[in-house]
Amino acid sequence: MGLLVLLLAAGSAHAERNDYPTSARADYVIGCMAANGNTHEALLKCSCAIDTIASLMPYSHYEQAETALSLQAGGGVGGRVGLFRDPPQIKAVIEELHRAQAEANLQCR
Repeated sequence: MGLLVLLLAAGSAHAERNDYPTSARADYVIGCMAANGNTHEALLKCSCAIDTIASLMPYSHYEQAETALSLQAGGGVGGRVGLFRDPPQIKAVIEELHRAQAEANLQCR
């Protein structure tokens, strides 16, 4: 019984870590390919990268980090970019995304 509980818990943790919608994965791959040449090799590396990121951080954190980075790049809301740069929670999810991206760069050569 104990092994079954452990296996179910492990499966649940994996599902939580790999809960990215297909549209989010596709959006990442399209943007990544546009930045890296729109080649078949870029497709393979970019799809590997989002799969790696998805295995390392939950989608809710990825979504928060992407939103904050987008708002920072666009000047924030009403020019208040600090709202999306300074809070510790925002910094933490952005750092988590950067670590996941670095790991993806190592794994997806």
